[in-house]
Amino acid sequence: MSAPGAPPSRIARVGLTGGIASGKSAVAALFAALGVPVIDADIVARELVARGTPLLASLFERFGVGIRAPDGSLDRSALRRLVFGNDTLRRELESLLHPAIRARTEQLAMVAGGPYQLHVVPLLVETNAKLRFARVLLVDCPQSLQLERLLARDHLAPTEARAMLAAQASRAARLAVADDVIVNDGALDDLAPQVAALHVRYLELAASLSPI
Repeated sequence: MSAPGAPPSRIARVGLTGGIASGKSAVAALFAALGVPVIDADIVARELVARGTPLLASLFERFGVGIRAPDGSLDRSALRRLVFGNDTLRRELESLLHPAIRARTEQLAMVAGGPYQLHVVPLLVETNAKLRFARVLLVDCPQSLQLERLLARDHLAPTEARAMLAAQASRAARLAVADDVIVNDGALDDLAPQVAALHVRYLELAASLSPI
């Protein structure tokens, strides 16, 4: 971790990841409440493809008007249906999105400051991004609970929800890269003590966390 006054780029980063509907956003919000700067790749992506942005225009040009909502914004459901299960289209989408997300994330990290930074990266395992972070924090829960939450949250058909889970990295693969694990298989109130304990640990380990 950087000493006081060190450039923002030298502040250590903790990568927060987890499967869909595992509780990443809830955990990130608890860290933010403790004063930790949080940079969320999903939020960055949404900003980059907001209505009228050059990146959204590139998506329309490549994938067609079928992913354009009536108000000119991105129809995320239509895009997901288009690329889901099609490795070629998915890779093309990633080649457009990932470099832009990474560049914007770096810009935000340079000015975010903080005792350390929490970077929410849902596809950390899939993109082999572990080495970008001083530590990897996993929000973990059983896949059956992910499915239950996903169905309740997004109102998907069970077959679509199961396919989305199957398309992600396995629970075992995420656990294999994790330095720290928050278990989210109960009430939301159970998360706060786990976050508080890790926050103290990250602060105590500040001097030994390798800055990225």
